[in-house]
Amino acid sequence: MKIAVYCSAKDAIPADYLALGDALGTWIGEQGDTLVYGGATGGLMTRTSNAAKAAGAYVIGVIPPRIIAAGRLASNCDELVEVKNMSERKQLMRDLSDIIVCLPGSYGTLDEMMDATSSAIVGEHNKPLFVVNYNGFYNALKEQIEVMRSLNFIPQEQCFKPIFVDSLAELYTCINNIKK
Repeated sequence: MKIAVYCSAKDAIPADYLALGDALGTWIGEQGDTLVYGGATGGLMTRTSNAAKAAGAYVIGVIPPRIIAAGRLASNCDELVEVKNMSERKQLMRDLSDIIVCLPGSYGTLDEMMDATSSAIVGEHNKPLFVVNYNGFYNALKEQIEVMRSLNFIPQEQCFKPIFVDSLAELYTCINNIKK
């Protein structure tokens, strides 16, 4: 199974968040799955991809030239795909994957998450999107989604929605259920 992971590229985040990347990457490798990620260095991206590679995963990186020019090209990819821009990166990562996982992150992670959600809503894909709400990281986003739903900006019975999980253990259970 190909698992796309969207996550932070920042190094100066709390150690327990960095450890999430280690744990998820290791699990992906131990399951014999493929990691699809942004192909860049930094933060959870480095930790997840290094751990996945060390545990035996096939690692696919998808990266635009601006990130390469910034000196952030990862060296651990089995396959590296260069795309023209961030929009193509999001689409190709989505197209290559069977499942999408969002770890904690910043604007880029939110952008990827919302892109995956909105593209599913209009029928471009039907891949599950799991959001790891570690330590309540995404609680405010969950609350905002409920505000939008309560005001009918989001239909009560939405055809697609992100699946929030509170731990990696819960994520692993969900993914294993899909594999069955």
